[in-house]
Amino acid sequence: MRCRTLLGDAARRLAEAGVESPRVDAELLLAHVVGRSRAGLLTLTDVPDDDAARFAALLDQRADRVPLQHLTGRAPFRRLELAVGPGVFVPRPETELLAEWALERLAGLDGPVVVDLGSGSGALALSIAHEHPGARVTAVEHDPGAIAWTRHNALDRVGAGDTPVGVVAGDMTDAGLLSELDGRVDVVVSNPPYVPDGARIPREVADHDPPLALWGGPDGLDVVRGMLGVAARLLRPGGWLGIEHADQQGTALPAVVRSHGGFTDVEDHPDLAGRPRFTTARRGGREDR
Repeated sequence: MRCRTLLGDAARRLAEAGVESPRVDAELLLAHVVGRSRAGLLTLTDVPDDDAARFAALLDQRADRVPLQHLTGRAPFRRLELAVGPGVFVPRPETELLAEWALERLAGLDGPVVVDLGSGSGALALSIAHEHPGARVTAVEHDPGAIAWTRHNALDRVGAGDTPVGVVAGDMTDAGLLSELDGRVDVVVSNPPYVPDGARIPREVADHDPPLALWGGPDGLDVVRGMLGVAARLLRPGGWLGIEHADQQGTALPAVVRSHGGFTDVEDHPDLAGRPRFTTARRGGREDR
């Protein structure tokens, strides 16, 4: 079948199904099936019948709003490509900015200690370990389904030559979590559950992302409130905290951090579209680095 015709028909079908980026998704699915990059499709004239059949089956699922990343099994994040699928939150491009901020805080530090609370696929933890060799990174995940993906991706990165990342099963609000690191951590990052209960979310999210990664109570900040005490205990004086949030929480989350006490330099940061995206703060007290 002609590649151009196949893609045109697929894009129209995905658009009718309400997919936000129908042409891009169609191209990425076909590239996955034929084993090429998306750019490589430019030189593809005809698609063999067996590949066209596989593509049609995946297209059916995407039209039914199965996440694109679940169909390809991969999700790009900064310089990495992570394995994802049912049971784990698919990392979003917006979170890359939190990773960038953390790496800027770590620049120049030899063997910094980093904790990622609610790691999911391991996107933040593994990106930091990859881009700051020698960092001692611990990824914490509570959901039994999600932590299987954390461990899988962590092993993949060791195989690729990266410094190992420790993966710990635990609740980010547990008062005794990682007590052996009390006062020793340079940066804590978290992309916690922050969707307010009852909020309307896309089908890809509602039907396929794990509930433990989504829902954060009436205002979406219950988990964050429980996590702040853990972060404050782990951080060294002068250490940094970064927390992703929903775009409507750009005022509320900084206020929650300020009200907790023990943090200074509380600031909110926008994403590339200018929407409030993550809050940062510094642990009070005399710096020891």
